[in-house]
Amino acid sequence: MIKMTKKKPKFERYGWRKKKKLSKSWRRPRGHDNKLREHIAAKGASVKAGYRRKKEERGLHPSGVREVLVFNTNELAKTTAVRIASSVGRRKREQIEEEAAARGIRVLNPKYPF
Repeated sequence: MIKMTKKKPKFERYGWRKKKKLSKSWRRPRGHDNKLREHIAAKGASVKAGYRRKKEERGLHPSGVREVLVFNTNELAKTTAVRIASSVGRRKREQIEEEAAARGIRVLNPKYPF
């Protein structure tokens, strides 16, 4: 398990709170008078290469374990954490969760109750 570094800021589109038609997803500000484009600190952080995570941390679950997507019990190999695919039904999901508990594997998206 790897200790994660501090969180990066949420990069949201400038002005998305003001106009209903704007989505939250990041778009680079291109306006002539845009304060975020001019790097005014109070307007929020802008996307830059320096915010990227370390190579060892990329693709990890926030808890710091490498997760594996699983569709059936045969895929429960030598892993520490698994995520059950959304297309898996209730019966097979129960089987996967029981098998994982027996092997001591952590399920990152368990369903309660069955």
